Amino acid sequence: MIELLAGAPALWAGVAGLLGLMVGSFLNVVIHRLPRMMEREWQVQCAELRGEVAEQSAPFNLVVPRSACPACGHAIAWFENIPLLSFALLRGKCSACGAAISARYPLVELATGLLTFAAAWQFGFTWQAGAAFVLIWALIALAFIDLDTQYLPDGITLPLLWLGLLVNIGGLFAPLGEAVIGAMAGYLSLWLVYHLFRLLTGKEGMGFGDFKLLAALGAWFGWTLLPLIILCSSLVGAVIGIFMIVLGGHDRARPIPFGPYLVLAGLIALFWGQVLLKLYLGG
Repeated sequence: MIELLAGAPALWAGVAGLLGLMVGSFLNVVIHRLPRMMEREWQVQCAELRGEVAEQSAPFNLVVPRSACPACGHAIAWFENIPLLSFALLRGKCSACGAAISARYPLVELATGLLTFAAAWQFGFTWQAGAAFVLIWALIALAFIDLDTQYLPDGITLPLLWLGLLVNIGGLFAPLGEAVIGAMAGYLSLWLVYHLFRLLTGKEGMGFGDFKLLAALGAWFGWTLLPLIILCSSLVGAVIGIFMIVLGGHDRARPIPFGPYLVLAGLIALFWGQVLLKLYLGG
């Protein structure tokens, strides 16, 4: 089987795409539950600091309870949870109560499947492709969690940073020295921007999760691609931010999460970073 996949790029990419669809279904669970798991943990910690006994609650993690319709509590059967297909067959509605199912669920599945397919096609049947899969899945989860809650959980960003350094021990995406400098420079660059902005305005312009995410991207791609990542994320963020304020009626006082723009820039770096860098350098 391994020889077959290694020798058939289209088959390998197709299998990877199907894997991505299934992982995307799980990412929907992560996106929905991880912030709530964090909030529960914070509540327990606050109770302990106040010297109180934390209220006991039913287990809630990435495995239990079973996924259910938020409108009626109908437990979702396995055949109602097949990526993309179940949404289409159910016509985007709960089979029990008819409540609308958010189109975001199949969107996450489709994006994960397509990006995993693209990584398999570009990198082939290699360790580099496997590492790219993990990076893509983590970035998708972070983007949607940040959109929903303005959190970038340490439980994803920090392992992603260390994993970037680990894969680059063998230089999969960048020499190890560049990866180490990239991690440091990624964190410190946004850290400095944060403190300068707060010094000038008295306000906080971004969260510490953004520092850690850029540090992780620096660890994966090295310091040489950090300017590209910062430029792309800033340009996209500025364009979308202006569009939301001018045309979408977005409240200027309401923060716009920066994590999704860093994620988009990280994906650009993954697929086209070296090509863009060579074009810029005239090579």
